[in-house]
Amino acid sequence: MPDLLLVLFLFNLSLFLLHEMDAIRRSEWRLFIVLKDMEDDKAFKYFTWIHLPLYTVILSLLFSSYQSITFWVLDIFFIIHTVLHVFFEKHPRNEFKNSFSKSIIYFMGLGATIHLIWLALQ
Repeated sequence: MPDLLLVLFLFNLSLFLLHEMDAIRRSEWRLFIVLKDMEDDKAFKYFTWIHLPLYTVILSLLFSSYQSITFWVLDIFFIIHTVLHVFFEKHPRNEFKNSFSKSIIYFMGLGATIHLIWLALQ
């Protein structure tokens, strides 16, 4: 059976991936400086393609010998990502105001915080 710490990390990673799926549905590119002024169809394509190297880097790190460092880095990334969503909560183009989207984002941040503390205590 996988280590409970690993399962928690994979749960948080899964929440991140769910959030990114929701981000496409909610046109999150409208919050980004470079993409916000583009036509939606074009911005959607850029936003989507940007995720290819992001996911490749994340998965490469997970399968590398730097796995323990990867956990730390991604936990911090998930926490910062959650905090940014809190700061952008009142942005007029923010469409993550429903409980479904917020639950994904906030559980990701909470889970990453718990995972990071658990890592630090080991």
